[in-house]
Amino acid sequence: MLLRVFEPRYMDMVKLSLKQQLPFGICLIREGRDGAPAEPELVGTVARIDDWDMPQQGILLVRVTGLDRFRILSHEANERGLVVARVAYIEADADAPSLALQVCAAFLARIVKGRGQSLDDPGLHLDNAFWVGMRLNEMLPLGNAVKQKMLELTDATMRLELMQRFLQHQGLLVGREE
Repeated sequence: MLLRVFEPRYMDMVKLSLKQQLPFGICLIREGRDGAPAEPELVGTVARIDDWDMPQQGILLVRVTGLDRFRILSHEANERGLVVARVAYIEADADAPSLALQVCAAFLARIVKGRGQSLDDPGLHLDNAFWVGMRLNEMLPLGNAVKQKMLELTDATMRLELMQRFLQHQGLLVGREE
C-alpha cells in the first residue's frame, strides 16, 4: 500500500518508525475531521515501511506492507493529535482448503501474472486462505465499510466465500474459476 503523508502528526510517526525500525498501526477512521484526533475502527493492521520518497517538500510517500491484524484495547490522542493505542494481536485465521480458495487463488494468480510478476515468487502464498483473502480485500474495489468487515472476520473460508460471491456478481470470474 502507498501512503501519502503530509500531516505533522503522521510525519512524526513515520520518522519515528524509520528511525527505530518499528512498524506502526493503520486503522480506518470511523469518524474525525482533518487536523482533529481521529476515532479509529477497533481492528487494524500492523504496517512495516518498505520504502519512502519525498517528491516535494512536506509530502512523504511511504510504501508499506501489512503484517498482522490487531484489536485496539484502549487509545488516546497525544499532544500532536496522533492516536496512540494499546493493542492485542489477532492470530491469523486457521487455514483450510476449499473450493473458494481454489477459485479466489486462481483469480489472484491472473492479477499477479497481469502485473508481470512470477507465480514462483516466494512472497506469494496462493495456497493460504488467509493470505489470499487479505490480498483480495486489499486489491478489490470494495467500499471501506466492507473492507473493514472483511478484516474483522476470523474465518478465512467465510471471507473467501464472500469474495467469490462478489467476483461472480461482478462477472470477474472466467472459465474454470467459476
